[in-house]
Amino acid sequence: MAEFRERPYGRFNYLVSWDELEPGTPQAGFCEVSGLELEVDVIEYRAGNEKTNAPRKVTGLHRVGDVTLKRGVLGATDLFEWLDAVAGGAQDALRTVTVQLLSEDRSGVALTWVLRNARPVKYVGPTLSGRASDDVAIEELVLACEGLSLE
Repeated sequence: MAEFRERPYGRFNYLVSWDELEPGTPQAGFCEVSGLELEVDVIEYRAGNEKTNAPRKVTGLHRVGDVTLKRGVLGATDLFEWLDAVAGGAQDALRTVTVQLLSEDRSGVALTWVLRNARPVKYVGPTLSGRASDDVAIEELVLACEGLSLE
């Protein structure tokens, strides 16, 4: 349950998990989560006999944006294997993904976003370079979701 306070929460403590991914494990250690968004379409409608020259606004369909997860390359193949199963037609490969924003001292959960029927639609491997660098190799997984709720 969301815990209200006057001071905004920091964005740097969070947990990501789904059916086979335990929060707090290295495999669930994502360095970035982006795209948590929900949008509602508005349909404009006006009958010819309306008394005003402005259309009515009717609520239409809603859509959930694609969510991108990024993590350092660990040698784990779980993200790619999930995408490979979906690409192969596995209809049971949909997951419920949760993203929990934690308080700064990690003592409690401030908010939880729940992504329903999430499936991977894109995997991006790290950019590799032979030049010396202090950068970490990052892989990303893009999820398409059918629903987004906030707890």
